[in-house]
Amino acid sequence: MSLYIRATGNISPQHTFGKSSLTEQTAYTGNRLNTIDPDYSKLFDPKMIRRMSRIIKMGVGAAMDCLQDAGIQQPDAIITGTAYGCLQDTEVFLKRLVEFKEEMLTPTAFIQSTHNTVGGQIALMLQCHNYNNTFVHRGFSFESALLDGMMMIEEGDAKSVLVGGLDEITDTSHAILSRIGLYKQQSTSNTDLLTDTSKGTIAGEGAAFFLISNDAAADNYAQLNGLHTFYKPASVADIEKEISSFLTAQSISINDIDIVITGRNGDTKGDAVYNALEQSLFSTTRNITFKQLCGEYPTATAFALWLAAGIVKEQNIPAAIAGQEIAGPIKSVLIYNHSNRIHHSLMLLSVC
Repeated sequence: MSLYIRATGNISPQHTFGKSSLTEQTAYTGNRLNTIDPDYSKLFDPKMIRRMSRIIKMGVGAAMDCLQDAGIQQPDAIITGTAYGCLQDTEVFLKRLVEFKEEMLTPTAFIQSTHNTVGGQIALMLQCHNYNNTFVHRGFSFESALLDGMMMIEEGDAKSVLVGGLDEITDTSHAILSRIGLYKQQSTSNTDLLTDTSKGTIAGEGAAFFLISNDAAADNYAQLNGLHTFYKPASVADIEKEISSFLTAQSISINDIDIVITGRNGDTKGDAVYNALEQSLFSTTRNITFKQLCGEYPTATAFALWLAAGIVKEQNIPAAIAGQEIAGPIKSVLIYNHSNRIHHSLMLLSVC
């Protein structure tokens, strides 16, 4: 069965909201990239906005934009993936827990701190009583949500599924992750991220949603051919075997891939994997990157999928990525990413 990306919605550190592809790159200096938030009052009741944390607004906003792009009001399922969940509300609840000595606590912050809050909020706003699930699988969170949606369609349980990946940065989480060495200690420009040889990367956040369907409509973004994840490969040779096996299962070879999108993020240890692959398996394909645009976070592959879908639909690589716009034909795009060299994932898209 063929699966297609029918519509997308993306809120990120770039000007991506309401757009199908990237038109410009926004530059930052520091070690974190925060989202560029749209005017949420145009998407839902302003009275609701006051009760929503940042990640809830990001997630619901991206989902609503995706559904508007698709021209539908009720998906057959809502599936989200997040590694960190609603960090801001979690922090509020824990602080109050300490301040009030575990007494006289209001339940609101606790209720809104759970990982499935965004999926539940989308369903409440749509009055959607269909399948609703959230995956919290660290670096596989978005991939797990996407795989669940793909299986539902292939098994005939749904025709259109809203799938999203989202995570946020807070001051507390950024401080903790910086302390353990995940992020660069010095101020860095995201435009120079990939040439910076210091340890660590820059933090990111965002929410990207997709409507996947088995309907072969003329205005679909791309065909979603396959998805594969693998855990803690022992060596680059093992990674190459996983990639080759995945492509063989899709009846395609690496020579048929027009673009490879990798998760290179400026961290010397993590990028060593991509360097090795670009000198071996990916040496004959065009390699582009995406984390200089959105930063590093566990569900960043949702941004990569949005970027790939736009490239396939528009049949060009935006100048914001390649330095100058490069036109197609672009028949197939492979996304390869790893999260901390532990969670590795592959996604394959092709022209409809």
